[in-house]
Amino acid sequence: MNHSHFDSDHTRRLVEACQRQERQAQYKVYQLYNKAMYNIVLRMVGNSEDAQDVLQDAFVSAFKNIAQYSGKATLGAWIKRIVINKSIDHLKKRRLKIVDIENVAYKMCEEEVDNQPFYEVAPGRVHDEIKGLPEGCRVVFSLYMLEGYDHREISQILGVSESTSKSQFSRAKKLLRERLSVG
Repeated sequence: MNHSHFDSDHTRRLVEACQRQERQAQYKVYQLYNKAMYNIVLRMVGNSEDAQDVLQDAFVSAFKNIAQYSGKATLGAWIKRIVINKSIDHLKKRRLKIVDIENVAYKMCEEEVDNQPFYEVAPGRVHDEIKGLPEGCRVVFSLYMLEGYDHREISQILGVSESTSKSQFSRAKKLLRERLSVG
């Protein structure tokens, strides 16, 4: 293992212990990342019961495949990738398709809002409104705004066109602006 790729010696030792299937090390990794990863899953799947299941599945998969962790990305980023993939698998299993907005009669008005700050609203309220978005635009919005993927990557992850990803994102922003505007 090339030690320079790991965040720290501590992380490297933790990963090596997890590779030996040491329960205590696995628990430490879980403790380190479960809250942040839960929030990612919750934003994507939209309800806490499913989020718990997906999170559990993601950590089981991470520990099962930890031998493949090379240290090229941070451990958190590697786990996050698994979490996002499991979230997407979950959505696909529920046969919830990303609505192809291009085929819908009306188009969203593409006003430019990127430079406008979101309304000063309590973060909890914003989080609730994101969870309440329709499936397709919620997933795209989460991947783009909260996880930092670009529309090309999102189109590959979800198997939709880039323009679908962009229109879903616009729709999410428009809905959030409407729902969060005061008065």
